[in-house]
Amino acid sequence: MRSWTKDVAAVQQLDVLLFDAFSAHCLANTVEPLRAANTFAGRQVYIWRFLTLDGGPAVSSSGMEVRAHGKLGDCSGDLLIAMPSYDFLRHATVTTARALKSAARRYKVLAGFDTGAWLLAQARLLDGRRATIHWEELNRFTEAFPEVQTERARQVWDGDRITCTGALAAFDTMMELIGEQHGAALRLEVATLFMAPEATETQDPILVRGKSVARAVAVMQANLEAPLPIAAVARKAGRSQKDLEARMKAELGATPQAVYRRLRLIQARKLVLETVLSVSEIALRCGYDDPSALTRAFKAEFGTTPRSLRSQG
Repeated sequence: MRSWTKDVAAVQQLDVLLFDAFSAHCLANTVEPLRAANTFAGRQVYIWRFLTLDGGPAVSSSGMEVRAHGKLGDCSGDLLIAMPSYDFLRHATVTTARALKSAARRYKVLAGFDTGAWLLAQARLLDGRRATIHWEELNRFTEAFPEVQTERARQVWDGDRITCTGALAAFDTMMELIGEQHGAALRLEVATLFMAPEATETQDPILVRGKSVARAVAVMQANLEAPLPIAAVARKAGRSQKDLEARMKAELGATPQAVYRRLRLIQARKLVLETVLSVSEIALRCGYDDPSALTRAFKAEFGTTPRSLRSQG
């Protein structure tokens, strides 16, 4: 069962190992969810650095130069993500393999995003593991590394190794990471910010794996101003209320009522920070009969009142 909140989870140090011709899209989809997680958590839950093998800058496939915070050999942390993207074979050298082997002793988890799995496999860091790679390279990867159990999947987690296929899968993977480490509530907030698919009907939900729970969340998202009874949400999701409650508790670690309330309050916070609407109007738009009811729920959920948040913001 997933946890709805993990308020005492430790700060995580994530490092991204960049190579020339890396995908700027993949990099953004990796670090922007972390930035949003820090914002919504109200504290620093993630720290990240951009690294290169020699500590020099890396230039993306689109010509964007990123200055490294340091060189890989000097750093350690919770997660290292290798991100070569395009022209990855040029970086599949003995020097890279040695650096990654050494890093495996200093990082708790190693990941290969986009074509990063190739570099990990060449360093023998995926032997006997399940892994995936950008699907354009899947067949060649399978032939080159028969000791790796290749899977045609968007992301693969195998113990202390993570691999994913590209920029969109990188976002999915970071959402999974946030949910596992800091709870489904924070994951929901980050997903809502980026207009992730669980805000609408989808066949590939990021927030949850179960389609009926994803449909229920979509129904809630579409009915924030006039909240539906949970029984009605369940019917629209194709489940009984009891079944939906059990499934949502198992997948999100919270009741449908708690998830629905969080969605309404996320919308309220957005309106507080991004509009000049009165608290009374915001309350109505988020399904609360009066501003005092919204204020009580808001403070219980976020630890501050709408007015206080607006003055701080």
